[in-house]
Amino acid sequence: MMKRSVGTHDGTFHADEVTACAMLLVFGLIDRDKIIRTRDLNVLADCEYVCDVGGIYDPAHKRFDHHQSEYAGELSSAGMVWLYLKDQGIVDERTYDFFNSSLILGIDAHDNGRFTPAPGTCTFSLVVSNFVPAMYDAPKELQNKAFFEALSFVEGHLRRLLERYHYIQSCREKVRAAMKKNEKYLLFDEPMPWIESFFELGGETHPALFVVMPSGGHWKLRAIPPSLEERMKVRLPLPQEWAGLLDEDLKRVSGIDGAIFCHKGRFISVWETKEDAMSALEYTLNKVKV
Repeated sequence: MMKRSVGTHDGTFHADEVTACAMLLVFGLIDRDKIIRTRDLNVLADCEYVCDVGGIYDPAHKRFDHHQSEYAGELSSAGMVWLYLKDQGIVDERTYDFFNSSLILGIDAHDNGRFTPAPGTCTFSLVVSNFVPAMYDAPKELQNKAFFEALSFVEGHLRRLLERYHYIQSCREKVRAAMKKNEKYLLFDEPMPWIESFFELGGETHPALFVVMPSGGHWKLRAIPPSLEERMKVRLPLPQEWAGLLDEDLKRVSGIDGAIFCHKGRFISVWETKEDAMSALEYTLNKVKV
Protein backbone atom coordinates (compact mmCIF):
# COMPACT_ATOMS: atom_id res chain seq x y z
CA MET A 1 0.00 0.00 0.00
CA MET A 2 1.35 3.41 -1.04
CA LYS A 3 0.41 5.73 1.81
CA ARG A 4 -1.13 9.12 0.96
CA SER A 5 -1.82 8.03 -2.61
CA VAL A 6 -5.01 8.08 -4.68
CA GLY A 7 -5.85 6.23 -7.86
CA THR A 8 -8.36 7.48 -10.40
CA HIS A 9 -9.04 6.55 -14.02
CA ASP A 10 -7.01 7.86 -16.92
CA GLY A 11 -8.35 9.35 -20.16
CA THR A 12 -11.20 11.87 -20.18
CA PHE A 13 -11.94 13.28 -16.75
CA HIS A 14 -14.94 14.90 -15.09
CA ALA A 15 -15.62 17.24 -12.19
CA ASP A 16 -16.49 14.46 -9.76
CA GLU A 17 -13.16 12.65 -9.61
CA VAL A 18 -11.18 15.88 -9.99
CA THR A 19 -13.10 17.31 -7.02
CA ALA A 20 -12.73 14.09 -5.03
CA CYS A 21 -8.94 14.23 -5.46
CA ALA A 22 -8.88 17.96 -4.71
CA MET A 23 -10.80 17.46 -1.45
CA LEU A 24 -8.33 14.80 -0.32
CA LEU A 25 -5.55 17.30 -1.09
CA VAL A 26 -7.20 20.24 0.66
CA PHE A 27 -7.80 18.24 3.83
CA GLY A 28 -4.26 16.87 3.86
CA LEU A 29 -4.93 13.17 3.22
CA ILE A 30 -2.89 12.66 0.03
CA ASP A 31 0.14 14.06 -1.76
CA ARG A 32 -0.16 15.62 -5.20
CA ASP A 33 2.73 13.57 -6.57
CA LYS A 34 0.94 10.37 -5.50
CA ILE A 35 -2.14 10.86 -7.69
CA ILE A 36 -2.11 7.98 -10.15
CA ARG A 37 -4.32 7.91 -13.25
CA THR A 38 -4.92 4.35 -14.47
CA ARG A 39 -7.51 1.62 -14.91
CA ASP A 40 -5.04 -1.12 -14.06
CA LEU A 41 -6.63 -2.89 -11.09
CA ASN A 42 -3.26 -4.17 -9.88
CA VAL A 43 -1.90 -0.64 -9.67
CA LEU A 44 -5.11 0.66 -8.06
CA ALA A 45 -4.89 -2.07 -5.41
CA ASP A 46 -1.73 -0.45 -4.09
CA CYS A 47 -3.34 3.02 -3.72
CA GLU A 48 -4.58 4.13 -0.30
CA TYR A 49 -7.60 5.83 -1.89
CA VAL A 50 -9.37 4.99 -5.16
CA CYS A 51 -11.90 7.38 -6.73
CA ASP A 52 -14.31 6.92 -9.65
CA VAL A 53 -12.83 3.65 -10.85
CA GLY A 54 -12.54 0.05 -9.70
CA GLY A 55 -16.22 -0.81 -9.24
CA ILE A 56 -16.21 -0.66 -5.44
CA TYR A 57 -17.88 1.68 -2.95
CA ASP A 58 -16.44 0.83 0.44
CA PRO A 59 -15.54 3.83 2.61
CA ALA A 60 -13.95 1.59 5.23
CA HIS A 61 -11.37 0.59 2.65
CA LYS A 62 -11.27 4.05 1.03
CA ARG A 63 -12.86 2.96 -2.26
CA PHE A 64 -15.22 5.46 -3.88
CA ASP A 65 -16.71 4.35 -7.19
CA HIS A 66 -20.35 4.79 -8.21
CA HIS A 67 -20.49 3.18 -11.65
CA GLN A 68 -21.17 -0.43 -10.61
CA SER A 69 -24.73 -1.77 -10.78
CA GLU A 70 -24.60 -2.69 -7.08
CA TYR A 71 -24.60 0.99 -6.16
CA ALA A 72 -28.04 2.59 -6.44
CA GLY A 73 -27.40 5.85 -4.60
CA GLU A 74 -27.20 9.41 -5.93
CA LEU A 75 -23.60 10.25 -5.02
CA SER A 76 -20.74 10.57 -7.45
CA SER A 77 -17.17 10.04 -6.31
CA ALA A 78 -17.16 13.67 -5.13
CA GLY A 79 -20.16 13.15 -2.86
CA MET A 80 -18.76 9.84 -1.65
CA VAL A 81 -15.45 11.36 -0.58
CA TRP A 82 -17.20 14.36 0.98
CA LEU A 83 -19.45 12.05 3.04
CA TYR A 84 -16.36 10.08 4.07
CA LEU A 85 -14.69 13.25 5.33
CA LYS A 86 -17.75 13.98 7.48
CA ASP A 87 -18.03 10.44 8.79
CA GLN A 88 -14.34 10.48 9.72
CA GLY A 89 -14.85 13.72 11.67
CA ILE A 90 -12.52 15.64 9.36
CA VAL A 91 -15.31 18.13 8.63
CA ASP A 92 -18.26 18.91 10.86
CA GLU A 93 -21.95 18.82 9.98
CA ARG A 94 -22.20 22.54 9.21
CA THR A 95 -19.18 22.49 6.89
CA TYR A 96 -20.58 19.39 5.22
CA ASP A 97 -23.94 21.03 4.59
CA PHE A 98 -22.39 24.29 3.36
CA PHE A 99 -20.20 22.57 0.77
CA ASN A 100 -23.05 20.31 -0.29
CA SER A 101 -25.37 23.23 -0.96
CA SER A 102 -22.61 25.35 -2.49
CA LEU A 103 -21.02 22.77 -4.79
CA ILE A 104 -21.08 19.01 -4.17
CA LEU A 105 -24.79 18.27 -4.75
CA GLY A 106 -24.56 19.91 -8.16
CA ILE A 107 -21.49 17.90 -9.15
CA ASP A 108 -23.20 14.66 -8.09
CA ALA A 109 -26.41 15.50 -9.97
CA HIS A 110 -24.52 16.53 -13.10
CA ASP A 111 -22.31 13.45 -13.16
CA ASN A 112 -25.19 11.05 -12.57
CA GLY A 113 -27.38 12.58 -15.27
CA ARG A 114 -29.98 14.08 -12.95
CA PHE A 115 -29.35 17.63 -14.12
CA THR A 116 -29.33 19.10 -17.61
CA PRO A 117 -28.23 22.74 -17.79
CA ALA A 118 -30.45 25.20 -19.61
CA PRO A 119 -28.96 26.74 -22.77
CA GLY A 120 -26.51 29.45 -21.81
CA THR A 121 -25.89 27.99 -18.35
CA CYS A 122 -22.29 27.09 -17.55
CA THR A 123 -22.03 24.93 -14.44
CA PHE A 124 -18.94 24.19 -12.36
CA SER A 125 -18.91 20.69 -13.87
CA LEU A 126 -18.90 22.09 -17.39
CA VAL A 127 -16.04 24.45 -16.55
CA VAL A 128 -13.97 21.52 -15.26
CA SER A 129 -14.86 19.41 -18.31
CA ASN A 130 -13.56 22.19 -20.53
CA PHE A 131 -10.06 21.45 -19.25
CA VAL A 132 -10.25 18.14 -21.15
CA PRO A 133 -8.24 18.41 -24.39
CA ALA A 134 -10.42 19.13 -27.40
CA MET A 135 -8.87 16.28 -29.40
CA TYR A 136 -10.61 12.97 -28.78
CA ASP A 137 -7.37 11.05 -29.35
CA ALA A 138 -5.17 13.34 -27.25
CA PRO A 139 -2.03 11.52 -26.05
CA LYS A 140 -1.80 10.35 -22.46
CA GLU A 141 0.76 13.01 -21.54
CA LEU A 142 -1.59 15.79 -22.70
CA GLN A 143 -4.55 14.25 -20.87
CA ASN A 144 -2.56 14.02 -17.64
CA LYS A 145 -1.30 17.59 -17.98
CA ALA A 146 -4.88 18.79 -18.48
CA PHE A 147 -6.09 16.77 -15.48
CA PHE A 148 -3.57 18.40 -13.15
CA GLU A 149 -4.44 21.85 -14.51
CA ALA A 150 -8.09 21.11 -13.70
CA LEU A 151 -7.05 19.78 -10.29
CA SER A 152 -5.26 23.04 -9.46
CA PHE A 153 -8.34 25.01 -10.50
CA VAL A 154 -10.68 22.92 -8.34
CA GLU A 155 -8.29 22.88 -5.39
CA GLY A 156 -8.13 26.68 -5.49
CA HIS A 157 -11.92 26.91 -5.63
CA LEU A 158 -12.29 24.59 -2.64
CA ARG A 159 -9.75 26.52 -0.58
CA ARG A 160 -11.50 29.81 -1.34
CA LEU A 161 -14.87 28.27 -0.52
CA LEU A 162 -13.49 26.98 2.79
CA GLU A 163 -12.05 30.41 3.61
CA ARG A 164 -15.42 32.01 2.82
CA TYR A 165 -17.22 29.50 5.02
CA HIS A 166 -14.90 30.19 7.96
CA TYR A 167 -15.44 33.93 7.54
CA ILE A 168 -19.23 33.44 7.51
CA GLN A 169 -18.99 31.42 10.71
CA SER A 170 -16.78 34.05 12.37
CA CYS A 171 -19.60 36.60 11.88
CA ARG A 172 -22.35 34.29 13.14
CA GLU A 173 -22.53 35.67 16.69
CA LYS A 174 -22.78 39.24 15.39
CA VAL A 175 -25.77 38.18 13.30
CA ARG A 176 -27.31 36.45 16.31
CA ALA A 177 -26.88 39.63 18.40
CA ALA A 178 -28.60 41.74 15.73
CA MET A 179 -31.46 39.24 15.54
CA LYS A 180 -32.01 39.30 19.31
CA LYS A 181 -33.27 42.89 19.07
CA ASN A 182 -36.28 41.45 17.18
CA GLU A 183 -36.67 44.59 15.07
CA LYS A 184 -38.02 44.95 11.55
CA TYR A 185 -34.44 45.38 10.38
CA LEU A 186 -30.94 44.11 11.10
CA LEU A 187 -28.33 46.82 11.66
CA PHE A 188 -24.61 46.11 11.25
CA ASP A 189 -21.90 48.73 11.73
CA GLU A 190 -19.47 46.78 9.56
CA PRO A 191 -19.86 44.91 6.26
CA MET A 192 -20.22 41.16 6.76
CA PRO A 193 -21.87 38.01 5.39
CA TRP A 194 -25.21 37.62 7.14
CA ILE A 195 -27.73 35.74 5.02
CA GLU A 196 -26.54 32.17 5.68
CA SER A 197 -26.28 32.67 9.44
CA PHE A 198 -29.58 34.56 9.56
CA PHE A 199 -31.54 31.63 8.16
CA GLU A 200 -29.54 29.02 10.06
CA LEU A 201 -30.52 30.88 13.26
CA GLY A 202 -34.25 30.82 12.48
CA GLY A 203 -34.52 33.74 10.11
CA GLU A 204 -37.58 32.40 8.32
CA THR A 205 -39.72 33.30 11.35
CA HIS A 206 -37.83 36.47 12.29
CA PRO A 207 -39.68 39.80 11.78
CA ALA A 208 -36.75 41.56 10.03
CA LEU A 209 -37.56 42.88 6.56
CA PHE A 210 -34.36 44.78 5.76
CA VAL A 211 -30.63 44.89 6.44
CA VAL A 212 -28.77 48.19 6.94
CA MET A 213 -25.00 47.89 6.52
CA PRO A 214 -21.96 49.87 5.31
CA SER A 215 -20.75 48.99 1.83
CA GLY A 216 -17.91 50.43 -0.23
CA GLY A 217 -17.74 53.70 1.65
CA HIS A 218 -21.51 54.16 1.56
CA TRP A 219 -24.46 52.45 3.27
CA LYS A 220 -26.96 50.03 1.80
CA LEU A 221 -30.56 49.20 2.58
CA ARG A 222 -31.20 45.67 1.41
CA ALA A 223 -34.48 43.77 1.49
CA ILE A 224 -34.43 40.34 3.14
CA PRO A 225 -35.71 37.32 1.19
CA PRO A 226 -38.38 35.02 2.65
CA SER A 227 -35.94 32.08 2.81
CA LEU A 228 -32.46 31.08 1.69
CA GLU A 229 -33.95 29.02 -1.13
CA GLU A 230 -35.90 32.05 -2.35
CA ARG A 231 -33.05 34.51 -2.08
CA MET A 232 -34.01 36.24 -5.34
CA LYS A 233 -37.34 37.27 -3.78
CA VAL A 234 -37.96 39.79 -0.99
CA ARG A 235 -40.31 40.00 1.97
CA LEU A 236 -41.01 43.66 1.25
CA PRO A 237 -39.73 45.55 -1.82
CA LEU A 238 -38.42 49.07 -1.70
CA PRO A 239 -40.88 51.76 -2.85
CA GLN A 240 -42.06 51.48 -6.46
CA GLU A 241 -41.30 55.13 -7.14
CA TRP A 242 -37.58 54.55 -6.35
CA ALA A 243 -37.10 51.75 -8.86
CA GLY A 244 -34.06 52.31 -11.07
CA LEU A 245 -33.45 55.90 -9.95
CA LEU A 246 -29.98 57.46 -9.52
CA ASP A 247 -28.56 60.43 -7.65
CA GLU A 248 -30.61 63.61 -8.19
CA ASP A 249 -33.71 61.75 -9.37
CA LEU A 250 -33.69 59.52 -6.29
CA LYS A 251 -32.97 62.49 -4.01
CA ARG A 252 -35.92 64.35 -5.44
CA VAL A 253 -38.39 61.47 -5.17
CA SER A 254 -37.25 60.19 -1.76
CA GLY A 255 -36.57 63.55 -0.17
CA ILE A 256 -33.27 62.19 1.20
CA ASP A 257 -30.18 64.24 0.35
CA GLY A 258 -27.80 61.28 0.56
CA ALA A 259 -29.59 59.17 -2.05
CA ILE A 260 -27.30 57.40 -4.56
CA PHE A 261 -29.07 54.46 -6.22
CA CYS A 262 -32.05 52.10 -6.04
CA HIS A 263 -32.02 48.92 -8.10
CA LYS A 264 -34.92 48.55 -10.51
CA GLY A 265 -35.65 45.18 -8.84
CA ARG A 266 -36.31 47.14 -5.60
CA PHE A 267 -34.26 44.78 -3.44
CA ILE A 268 -31.30 47.05 -2.71
CA SER A 269 -30.52 50.76 -2.46
CA VAL A 270 -27.35 52.74 -1.67
CA TRP A 271 -27.07 55.89 0.47
CA GLU A 272 -24.31 58.28 1.49
CA THR A 273 -24.49 57.77 5.27
CA LYS A 274 -25.94 55.52 7.93
CA GLU A 275 -28.45 58.27 8.77
CA ASP A 276 -29.56 58.41 5.13
CA ALA A 277 -30.02 54.64 5.01
CA MET A 278 -32.05 54.72 8.23
CA SER A 279 -34.21 57.52 6.78
CA ALA A 280 -34.77 55.37 3.70
CA LEU A 281 -35.76 52.46 5.94
CA GLU A 282 -38.23 54.64 7.87
CA TYR A 283 -39.69 55.98 4.61
CA THR A 284 -40.17 52.44 3.28
CA LEU A 285 -41.77 51.07 6.46
CA ASN A 286 -44.10 54.06 6.75
CA LYS A 287 -45.03 53.74 3.09
CA VAL A 288 -46.63 50.37 3.67
CA LYS A 289 -47.52 50.95 7.34
CA VAL A 290 -45.57 47.91 8.55
